[in-house]
Amino acid sequence: MKKLLSLSIAAALSSASFAGFAATLPADLKWISNNDEPLFASEEAKRGGTYTTYLASFPQTLRSVGPTANSGIRGYLMDGTPKLAQRHPNTGKYIPQLATSWAFGDDNKTVYFKLDPTAKWNDGEKVTADDYLFMLTYNRSKDIVDPWYTDFFTNTIVDVVKYDDYTISITQKEELSQATLMSNINLPSNGVQPRPEHFYANDKGDKNGDGMPDNFVKKYNFKSEPTTGAYYLDKVKKGKSLTFKHVGEDWWGYSNRYYKNRYNVEKIRMSVIRDTDIALKHFEKGDLDNFRMVFPSYWHEKSDSEAFEKGYVQKFWGFNQTPQGAGGLWMNTEMPLLNDINVRKGVSHATDFDGMIANVLRGDYSRLPSGMGFGHGDYSWPDAKAPEFDVALAIQYFEKAGFDKVGPDGIRVNEKGERLSFNITYGYPVHTPRIAFFKEQAKKAGLEFNMQMLDPSAYFKYALEKKHQLVFLHMGSGDTPAYWEYLHSDNAKPQTNAFNNFSDPALDKLIDAYRAEFDETKRAEISHQIQKIVEDANIIVPGYMVPYDRQVHWRWVKFPSTPMTKQTELIFSPIDLSTFWIDTEVEKETREAMKAGKTFEKVVVIDDKFKV
Repeated sequence: MKKLLSLSIAAALSSASFAGFAATLPADLKWISNNDEPLFASEEAKRGGTYTTYLASFPQTLRSVGPTANSGIRGYLMDGTPKLAQRHPNTGKYIPQLATSWAFGDDNKTVYFKLDPTAKWNDGEKVTADDYLFMLTYNRSKDIVDPWYTDFFTNTIVDVVKYDDYTISITQKEELSQATLMSNINLPSNGVQPRPEHFYANDKGDKNGDGMPDNFVKKYNFKSEPTTGAYYLDKVKKGKSLTFKHVGEDWWGYSNRYYKNRYNVEKIRMSVIRDTDIALKHFEKGDLDNFRMVFPSYWHEKSDSEAFEKGYVQKFWGFNQTPQGAGGLWMNTEMPLLNDINVRKGVSHATDFDGMIANVLRGDYSRLPSGMGFGHGDYSWPDAKAPEFDVALAIQYFEKAGFDKVGPDGIRVNEKGERLSFNITYGYPVHTPRIAFFKEQAKKAGLEFNMQMLDPSAYFKYALEKKHQLVFLHMGSGDTPAYWEYLHSDNAKPQTNAFNNFSDPALDKLIDAYRAEFDETKRAEISHQIQKIVEDANIIVPGYMVPYDRQVHWRWVKFPSTPMTKQTELIFSPIDLSTFWIDTEVEKETREAMKAGKTFEKVVVIDDKFKV
């Protein structure tokens, strides 16, 4: 039986939420379920087997919010777990997840949801409306030490009302279109999902009365919450490995037609392998089931292994049409010299992204026209244009900034003797040739780039704490561009995604207007204005986009006959759409064949159905 909220937690719930216990559901709601959209998983899928993969570094926390929580496994803990609804990966219509249906209020602020009564946490407790009430308490608490979520659940999501155990409404502050209301609620990273109130109900550590333990960050650093997803964290070997286990055949999600034949593997085992080349060796020995080869140097030089030639390993290249997030070379405008726009303009024209794509990446990637991303339909500014590599123009801007002399080492200096030198922080060895290319090209303009590679988790933490000068970083994206978290002056502080530390009152007003605008056409126009300001400010050198997934995998790793959807980012991700499976009989056959010297036909699959 579900445990009652402690008094401290109950006291922290909003008065509006309490009013919801006696609230009357509007009678004229038009409920939407979209239960007839096409399926995208395979009837041939088999359950079972262990999927073996790797992590470049061990996560610094098992929390999904708070300091250092935005790690490589957060998808397993939050982003990739069920929301109320999810966009169909091909048609774009919302389809049921934790909600069976939804309806829109007349106020253009409220969405009503009927919860799936079969939904359960992996510990067996039912998911009810109380978990959504607690969601507000959880995310509004200062004890989670996460300014983004505290703001979002205070100033965007302003109330949750309970009508009965399985019916709720969620109200947002501004009048918005139905598309934006649903996007705000169901975007994976926004965290509008139930939080297990029973898991915290008996914690006596809430001294400040806000409903959450005062020492939440430390106490729950390596305690994982119950999940509604198909996989829960089963074993943790600190610094070495994580193992997730399937909830079982009776997982509540399988009553949903869109979840059938998905999440097929029994276990997910992640070992920490810090070096990519060493990880490839583990794959070639059969210790890892697949190896992602988006990197051109791997695909073009290392995919034709002996195991591939003998048919034990197969190749896959599939294209998608996913929106691209903000990314490239972010400049921290709070750092000395980078607060000068002429320096930033010079850096923009002295950073040779196009040359790097052509020479280092074999032309496989495409340039982002804007540092704020691409592929957002009407929201993408059609006139966006990435700065060209232009040594003469870069020098002009550097001279305007006072760097009109060249030192004996070829690097420009100003009258104070300051050298035109910046660190580029990055987190993966495979990026080293890319940064090295930038370094050599920048010298032509008298600019020095120093290469600062950190451990992947330390690298992102370093950027969140705003210790970087320049950081090489590409972020994910939702259906529409995100601006507040990256650009609003409210976030020009540590522990946020505002990696530029940039503040502009005019930009703040536009971002506030963008968040509040109801009319989609006007909102798109505001989006264009924001992107123009960002381009003119030269705070991000636009990076690249990769509209495909490319993998090598052992022949026992199977996927549907139509492998990719428009939104498939990782064909073998256990938490993305997770339509792949492990055929344990084929695995046995393959390993026996390897011992006996038997070979199979070489297989290369190219799925270009969604190639643009």
